[in-house]
Amino acid sequence: MKELRLAGVIRESIVDGPGMRMTIFTQGCPHNCEGCHNPQTHSFDGGYISHPENILKAIDADPILKGVTFSGGEPFMQAEALAMLAEEIHKRGLNVLSYTGFTYEELLQSFEKHPDREKLLRQCDYLIDGRFVLALRSLDLKFRGSSNQRIIDVKKSLESGKVVETNFD
Repeated sequence: MKELRLAGVIRESIVDGPGMRMTIFTQGCPHNCEGCHNPQTHSFDGGYISHPENILKAIDADPILKGVTFSGGEPFMQAEALAMLAEEIHKRGLNVLSYTGFTYEELLQSFEKHPDREKLLRQCDYLIDGRFVLALRSLDLKFRGSSNQRIIDVKKSLESGKVVETNFD
């Protein structure tokens, strides 16, 4: 599998999606949102190189995980490697959630130029989309930082041809 440039990994989290999750923070983000929670992940030269096999070993060693979250940085800037990792995560019966500063619609429009983004999106069960907007920040939102961001059920959205949102209730 292709290696990843990461900012870090949290082995068990309850704040990055539903259930106990491993959260993988990718390194590199083109959005540079004002007030970003993880500005240290913006540089494409920072972080460290990690091999997906090491992540999978850690997943296999933790029987209480319900899923894995890709955060950032911008996961869709490393779409090829994360799509392959997500496929292996699904083989283990876990779900995949990804954050992205792109909107769902922007991702769909980018597929011709960036086909690996489609591969990653199709491997996601859930997507939290949209750039963080400081003026729309709210501490009352589940798993999101600003009210413009949506929690999208990717499978249902792809099937129906329109965005299907969820709240994990």
